[in-house]
Amino acid sequence: MTPPPPQTPTRRSKRFQPLATPSRKHNVTGHLNCSWEGEPIHTRPTIPALDLLQDEQEELEENTDQGSIETVFYSAFCMRSQKARQYRGEKRTSSSGQETFRVGDTVTIETDTFYRKRKPPSVAVIVSMWYTRSKGENDGEAELDSSKFRLRVHWFLRPTEMPSIRAKREHKENEIYYTLDSSEVLVPEVIISHCSVKNDPPSSSVSKGKKKAALPATTSKRGVTRRSGIEPVGVDTDADFNCHLAVDSYRGLFFDLDWEKHQQHALQIAKSPSDKLKYGDGVVWNVNARLPKSGTSKPATRPQKKSKLINDETAVRSKEDEDSQDGFEPEDEAEEADEDDEFEAEDVDEMSGQDTGEDSENDFAEPTTPSKTRKRKRTTNPRTPRKQRRTLVQPTPHSKAALQHRSRLSKGSASPRKRQGASFPVRPQKLDFKTDLSHLPRDPWIRAMHVLHVGSRPDALPCREEEYSKVLRCVGELLEEGSGGCVYISGVPGTGKTATVHTVIRELKRMAKANETNPFTYVEINGLKIPEPPVAYSLLWEAVSGHDVETEGHLRIGPKESLKALMHHFTGRARGPGGHACVVLMDELDQLVTAKQDVVYNFFNWPTLVGSKLIVIAVANTMDLPERVMTGRVRSRLGMVRINFQPYTTPQLEQIVQARLASAKEGTTGPEETRDVISRDAIKLAAMKVSRITGDARRVLDICRRVVELARVTKTTAKGEQVNEVVAVMQNSPTAAYLRDCSFHERMMLASLVKCVKREGVEEIKWGEVQHQHVIYMNVLTSEDDPPRKPTASELTMVLDSLVASRAVVVEDAWRKAEGERRLLLNLEQIEVERVLSDVGGVRWKNVLSG
Repeated sequence: MTPPPPQTPTRRSKRFQPLATPSRKHNVTGHLNCSWEGEPIHTRPTIPALDLLQDEQEELEENTDQGSIETVFYSAFCMRSQKARQYRGEKRTSSSGQETFRVGDTVTIETDTFYRKRKPPSVAVIVSMWYTRSKGENDGEAELDSSKFRLRVHWFLRPTEMPSIRAKREHKENEIYYTLDSSEVLVPEVIISHCSVKNDPPSSSVSKGKKKAALPATTSKRGVTRRSGIEPVGVDTDADFNCHLAVDSYRGLFFDLDWEKHQQHALQIAKSPSDKLKYGDGVVWNVNARLPKSGTSKPATRPQKKSKLINDETAVRSKEDEDSQDGFEPEDEAEEADEDDEFEAEDVDEMSGQDTGEDSENDFAEPTTPSKTRKRKRTTNPRTPRKQRRTLVQPTPHSKAALQHRSRLSKGSASPRKRQGASFPVRPQKLDFKTDLSHLPRDPWIRAMHVLHVGSRPDALPCREEEYSKVLRCVGELLEEGSGGCVYISGVPGTGKTATVHTVIRELKRMAKANETNPFTYVEINGLKIPEPPVAYSLLWEAVSGHDVETEGHLRIGPKESLKALMHHFTGRARGPGGHACVVLMDELDQLVTAKQDVVYNFFNWPTLVGSKLIVIAVANTMDLPERVMTGRVRSRLGMVRINFQPYTTPQLEQIVQARLASAKEGTTGPEETRDVISRDAIKLAAMKVSRITGDARRVLDICRRVVELARVTKTTAKGEQVNEVVAVMQNSPTAAYLRDCSFHERMMLASLVKCVKREGVEEIKWGEVQHQHVIYMNVLTSEDDPPRKPTASELTMVLDSLVASRAVVVEDAWRKAEGERRLLLNLEQIEVERVLSDVGGVRWKNVLSG
């Protein structure tokens, strides 16, 4: 019988862990000489997914027979390097010390962000070390080739390497957390030195997670600006670290752990593993995070099967100790807790991705009643060997409360046992402007003018509850699932797109800090606030790498270097410490569209990669921008999640103004202070005039604010007459007067430019396209009083020169380009141009411009 072909090994995502830079070409900072110590302890066939770096795996798949190489494991190696002495600040000498690194040693390691940001190195424990060779190769020559040396480490996490938006908890200065199952294959060059990790907390002060002040900048001999205290010299490579918690950085959950006993237990099991074919995979160093089915804060009411494999360090805390630290399970919720505990245990198991073996399912299982009481004969058939047990850890009271609260939030139409089917909980938003009016006088007109200003934005927008729920649910579900994705939001200007997204982000931040959802990092990229689209790469890399812009300023990394780092980060080749979910708001998306469309392509492509955890919220002013501007490869990666914001109607604009005026009266009691400064009819009239044209909420607020300003002079309530007066003044602005004085062909050229901007979705239009649109409009917009003859190309150029001279249009100064390839930019407000041209041209012009 022909044996079945070998299965392709599954590549597990290593997203939520610190990753060292695997490349040996760019990271050698000192002379390195490695040699094995002792005899080999095990030899097995090479498993590329476990024993090789990613580049080596790809090279092996293409050029080498996988069955012709084997992996030889050792328990220790010696390394003579000047690197650790340089980082300690010592001078270079020819007689640098030789260090021995063994399995189970804790070390400090250079990571990708360590080089780019000069941050303290990451901490890890060595779980195995080996080299690969061809079968039948001479051992003596292979052992001397240090370029083949590899080691696997299991990561710790510093508090600074975790997501920035999370539930904060107090920690010691040198406290670190042990990751559940994060491991990585490295080369010896990235090791800096040994370090000590203990359970006993050091005598340092407690930090509450507050941000430290920015350190003074210094300039090195090479002209590179660095921060004092972040340079290689003086880094705490030999610090005594404290670890008594394991962490799931993706969900922000912590678990009790006795590190020293876990270390001894893993070393003991690693000497005689059950699965010799996967020797050195580091699974025995993982921790199994589970919740018991009955609440641990109360004594069990039913007998449970006694677990033989639970270590001493994972024993459940006593009831008194639990109650003194956290009373997360009140008496009136006891029944609900018992009902949800099984779901929580399954959820944590699925989250950690661990297979706990045969007995792991019965450790906390409820006993079942046998069908009959007859005695059963004991069979002598051999059993399948059990898998090696990892340390079983119990959650901290903080994590228990978070899990229980999440399970209650996920209830609803779906069963609590099927959390994946439950929708993301959306709480109704509160209309609270939170505008500080204490510094203003009691004059109701002044207070009304203040709240009606467009810069006074509320935390929740009225008339956008449905859109708010859609955006929050889409982004929240992607964050909970741990998958990347894109959400495209469109709508005309002034419909509350950006303000609604900001409200959603504030709610997600609140939930993450309350441990109601997974932690994440947030970054906002506005196309109008960056000098060029590639700068978006630098902003995203700062967020992904965990750089604190507020205290340390922007990184001195160009767009090309940032793009390279991001490509390595999202493809799994070289990622910085503390990889986590990231939410990106790309506002004014049309400003980020370039000729090659490479920026928008990368931002929409990265969320589609496995394990990227990148969520992109793209905001644009045009609903069909992807179909008209973007290529097929960009549209396919944008996805199908699209939310369109419709223009405000008259009742909605009235409600927005009334809500702001009501907030101005809060805290006032006198009849003079609570009087109406503008009548309801005036508000309705202003809303009707705006909704007929654009539906822009900012425009109706501006009109009402000017009306209140006029009424303040006479200390009366504003009426409809004053609204008409303000609207007439706004319509007779200098821009409107100029447009009314333009010639027929000048107005038609402006209309052609506006039409091209709407069609293309970008503000810069080629001159040749405007000419073509101008000729088309000659057949549509001409009347008996207009010139019937079509202008020539030279005559159109003269019309353009006239508009450029008055600064109504800006032309690209590119003398090397062809005449028709030069780009034009409308230098006037587009809405104002449409309104005036519609009034001057009549119904025909209005229909064309509104289409």
